[in-house]
Amino acid sequence: MEERIHLDNDPGPGWTRLTRGVYLRDGVSDLATQLQAWQFVMPFWASFTSLTAARLRGWWLPPTPGLLPLFVASGPADRIARPGLHVCRHDVLPPWELVQGVRVPSAAETVLSCARYLALLDVIVIGDAALHAGDVTLDELIGVSRLRRRGSPLLRQAIPLMCGKAESIFEGLLRILHEICGISVQPQSLLFDADGTFAARADLLLTGTHTLHEFDGGHHRTPHEQGKDLRRERRLMRAGYQRRGFTARDVLTSPVDIIKDAEASLGWEHDPARMQAWYALFRESLFSSSGQRRLEIKLGLSTENADESLG
Repeated sequence: MEERIHLDNDPGPGWTRLTRGVYLRDGVSDLATQLQAWQFVMPFWASFTSLTAARLRGWWLPPTPGLLPLFVASGPADRIARPGLHVCRHDVLPPWELVQGVRVPSAAETVLSCARYLALLDVIVIGDAALHAGDVTLDELIGVSRLRRRGSPLLRQAIPLMCGKAESIFEGLLRILHEICGISVQPQSLLFDADGTFAARADLLLTGTHTLHEFDGGHHRTPHEQGKDLRRERRLMRAGYQRRGFTARDVLTSPVDIIKDAEASLGWEHDPARMQAWYALFRESLFSSSGQRRLEIKLGLSTENADESLG
């Protein structure tokens, strides 16, 4: 196998310097190899954590600033001072395991470490992804949320809003939007017609109705998927269900229209106050520009004043 990592001296053409004393073969861009290379300049007890570990595990993540550092968990006396690394020092170092040859803490510890830096909506989304992947259980998340750690109070708030049934980040956001606005939904509901014949599995069934709210991703535009979708919609109509599809843009920029549709299906008058809790969550999260600025300031990536960001 061709050497992909070179240590010590500059090996010459065909190699790119990753950090002092570590080089990567040109064209090597996968995250696992990069992190394996970084491990050569870290103590063996240190591990990659937070958003770095979450990305390595393949979880879907909220959008992040472009120049985000790699997050490292290490001991209280360690002095790892390398550009590109953000080191969190622990009095009691979390144990690590190997994922693709890279040292990372447990999945539950990874979610907790994300809660140290992120906002409530971000943590709910990341917890949903970890649960959906089968990398963690609710009991494990509850266990780490009881630790006396930064991020624990926020994780305790997030856990009741996690589900793990969504199959994409925006399907998860669609569920959270409804629930935060006080609209009960049943995710991944199995639907049958009057004869008991299976009709479809729905992203969200509005509780007490025959109305479905679902996320339509880009893959639905292909001819093959469109044909499947049309056949599915005919089955739903025969079974007496009404379906509404929403895009990522709908969720991010027109959430009030989604909630108005839900209110109409439930026979409710539109209440603008219902949206306030969602807007508050959204503004703090990485899905908003203000949320991204907050993270940059927290990590020292921006010289902007925190009070200016809040303004």
